Amino acid sequence: MRTRGASGFVHLLRAEWTKLWTVRGWSIAMAAAALVIVALGLLIASGDRASCGGPNDDDCPAAPVGPGGEAVQDGFYFVHQPLTGDGTITVRLTSLTGIITYPPPGHDEIVDGVVPWAKAGIMIKDGTEPGSSYAAVMLTGDHGARMQHDFTHDTAGRPGGASATSPRWLRLTRAGDTLTGEESADGVRWTGIDTVQLKGLPDDVQVGLFVASPCDLTVSSSLGGSAEECRFTQATAVFDRVEVQGSTPLDAWSGIEVADDGGQTAWERDHRPNGFVPSGDTLTVSGAGDIAPLGDAGAAPVERTLTGVFAGLVVVIVVAAMFSTTEYRRGLIRSTLLASPRRSRALAAKAVVIGVAAFAAGLAATAVTVPLGTRILRANGIQILPAPQLTDLRVVVGTAALLAVAAVFALALGMLLRRSVVAVTVGVAALVLPYFLAVGSVVPDGAAAWLMRLTPAAGFAIQQSIPAYPQVIGHYAPSTGYYPLAPWLGFAVLGAYTALALGLAAVRLHRSDA
Repeated sequence: MRTRGASGFVHLLRAEWTKLWTVRGWSIAMAAAALVIVALGLLIASGDRASCGGPNDDDCPAAPVGPGGEAVQDGFYFVHQPLTGDGTITVRLTSLTGIITYPPPGHDEIVDGVVPWAKAGIMIKDGTEPGSSYAAVMLTGDHGARMQHDFTHDTAGRPGGASATSPRWLRLTRAGDTLTGEESADGVRWTGIDTVQLKGLPDDVQVGLFVASPCDLTVSSSLGGSAEECRFTQATAVFDRVEVQGSTPLDAWSGIEVADDGGQTAWERDHRPNGFVPSGDTLTVSGAGDIAPLGDAGAAPVERTLTGVFAGLVVVIVVAAMFSTTEYRRGLIRSTLLASPRRSRALAAKAVVIGVAAFAAGLAATAVTVPLGTRILRANGIQILPAPQLTDLRVVVGTAALLAVAAVFALALGMLLRRSVVAVTVGVAALVLPYFLAVGSVVPDGAAAWLMRLTPAAGFAIQQSIPAYPQVIGHYAPSTGYYPLAPWLGFAVLGAYTALALGLAAVRLHRSDA
């Protein structure tokens, strides 16, 4: 009985597959959907060129790559000395202040202020090359004490700041590949923040004090778009009671501006140069920049090549809806159901066939568009953001899966509503319209985020290759390529809508043929 049922379902699949490909318009349209994705993606990539401020529109400099394979920012001031093997650095931080600048051509004003993610503390780092592995214990402008390592990892300690009357003690200990961060209010009673592993950390590293201060980002949103302004900032920290155990003490500390972008501009250097000033056992250190994942600043994520997916999706929705509604319009549905008295099987067979066809078309399109599009972008001087391992594969295969599930969703709408125009309209309104409104900055960022949480368009999150990090200041909005749900969670929202639509279609199919 089980074998007969399985063979019967295979027969249904063959029948539905034959229906799909014997209607020449449907097969041509499915191929056209793939071609639209490729053509639009490559066309937009061809017109996208780097603009890095050079006289000849030179290539943008490549971002350093962190230990996890992601593009990173690694710019800060580092007061350091060598450490061989195990050791500990302990400091007392008595002040963290800063400035925010408003450079020309608008106006030349400097105001006091520390941005929330300004950082001052102690670090053990695998050399001074941008992107090299590190662990750091720090005090931030508005997020208390933290321990961070290898750019993407962040652990919170106690909240609060530091002052001469209420200093903060920080300690970082290395034992092989294991690094432990601690903090204290009095230098006697210590509280652990985190213990991390830095695999492959060499025996010889650099240990010392650092200060970083990311730009002051403001976003002005309005109907139809948003404007970003990222103003230069600098932080200054005062350290004393500096003690390094495990290395040979040096007569003097060395200072270096670790920079992934050439350091400060001439204007910035003229006004407030980075550096350090020793005075007895006190070190005053000033720095700018950030130690964090890069995000989408100055480079393009791989999914930029897939801009044409929304247009191909419209074609897929039309084909999938008509694949189910045509039988109702021509009165052939009864013949289909006579061949399969178990009506849910007939619906399942249709869903499998249209899903596989859409997935195949989407995979062919994305497998061509992503490598060719990224090659064109690089030729135009645009850097492609490195992403963690297998992320590019998830973007390519996930986009094909997005088209497949969307096709099943449209098929279910057709079986439920039984009118092609109505099913296509509902499918486009549910999937494509929210995406267009959110990504095109037609609605404010808050409304865009809710659209991409609550509608089937949440499935587009599967394309996001660069995650949003809470410890990095950024304009995290659908219009800049960041979705409010994680990639697979957003895809699950689309899947839930599709399952609901299939369930409702199955109920109606059992109740009525017409």
